[in-house]
Amino acid sequence: MDILRAIILGIVQGITEFLPISSSGHLEIAKFILDDQSMAQDSLLMTVVLHAATALSTLVLFHKEVGQILRGLFRFQWNEETAYTVKILLSMVPAVAVGLIFEDAIEMLFDRQLLLVGLMLIVTGILLLYADRARDRHKSVSFGEALGIGVAQAVAILPGISRSGATISASLLFGIKREDAARFSFLMVVPLILGKIGKDVMEGELAATNMSWITLAAGFVAAFITGYLACKLMIRVVKRSKLRYFSIYCFGVAAIAIGLYWFMQ
Repeated sequence: MDILRAIILGIVQGITEFLPISSSGHLEIAKFILDDQSMAQDSLLMTVVLHAATALSTLVLFHKEVGQILRGLFRFQWNEETAYTVKILLSMVPAVAVGLIFEDAIEMLFDRQLLLVGLMLIVTGILLLYADRARDRHKSVSFGEALGIGVAQAVAILPGISRSGATISASLLFGIKREDAARFSFLMVVPLILGKIGKDVMEGELAATNMSWITLAAGFVAAFITGYLACKLMIRVVKRSKLRYFSIYCFGVAAIAIGLYWFMQ
């Protein structure tokens, strides 16, 4: 993997991790168009590095909130910060359960399933349309709503369902304040990313590679910068009720995916 490809992958990862356009859906379409059988087996190490970069960009952007949470936790008493942490952990339960129980079945979905991707992109577009029109009732995330948002995140395992789109839409439909909805959506994925990285390391999945550290660093920097910018952009978009533009985009990509599927039959 050369430096240019690492940078491109980093940019794609940074943008699609936060914008509600489904990174998995775009990857499946790319694999089909390029007829690249190796993309599904691409370097796990690079994948881990790129995800680590976007997780770090989230922590940097929300460093004040993260600092407050950590300070609250180290008081070792039940307080607002502790409650928020529990809500984040609660939101992880559905995705972790689905990932562990249906791991083999999920892997089968990521084999250039263009029709599924197209249909799920339509679902994402519809979700964004409804969420964009949702009334802001200025609610904070409750424990029940955290679990409900977690269910939306678990559903987003399907290729074509945007994780950020599903979780932010669920939050807005619950009436949660728009800025809080975006913040919770982005913070809740960080433990999952770090947990997945830890799992791969413990299971020895990160085998030795000939990939240079310069290449890895190039991908990391590209993913970090674009992820940081995309995250900031998404917060503004959610606050200004402009999710419908991403909805239109999802419908357009869905049409391309379904069109490619029928064309190749």
